[in-house]
Amino acid sequence: MQSSPYQPGQDGRDGPPEKVRMPGVLILVLVVVAAHALGTVIGGWAILEENRSKQEHGQDLLMPMGLAWFVALFSWGLAALQVVCVVLARKRRSWVRVVLIVCLSFAAFSTLIGFLGSLASGAPNLAVFVIAGLDAAALWTVCGETGRHYFSVRGPAPTSVRG
Repeated sequence: MQSSPYQPGQDGRDGPPEKVRMPGVLILVLVVVAAHALGTVIGGWAILEENRSKQEHGQDLLMPMGLAWFVALFSWGLAALQVVCVVLARKRRSWVRVVLIVCLSFAAFSTLIGFLGSLASGAPNLAVFVIAGLDAAALWTVCGETGRHYFSVRGPAPTSVRG
């Protein structure tokens, strides 16, 4: 008979600690963050590709090539951080919530500026408005009680068998 590392009665419970399910709304937030990570990767690549294309055709660059590489690498690093947060969200680390708040704040602000820019140009972009609304709702969820509760509450510490 195999013995379990969990000894009933040590912490006042009779069974193993129960697993907490991630709320569905937080799963939707993680899907939004993953989509933003994908868009950020594509955006970094697009800046480099556009600069390369302009350089080949003898046109003025969007920005100096060194700055383009910096922006692309920064974008890819930010995307990697977002993917790490999505993957580690199940571990319920409080720092994941903080990083999600910062990334979603940046995304919500950026999409809001993009929508205002489209309004100023006379061609309102409804898709950007919808994405800005999704970002604001995701930010509200992570900052709110749902996010605070999920990322701050942990199960009991694992117990070891003393012998």
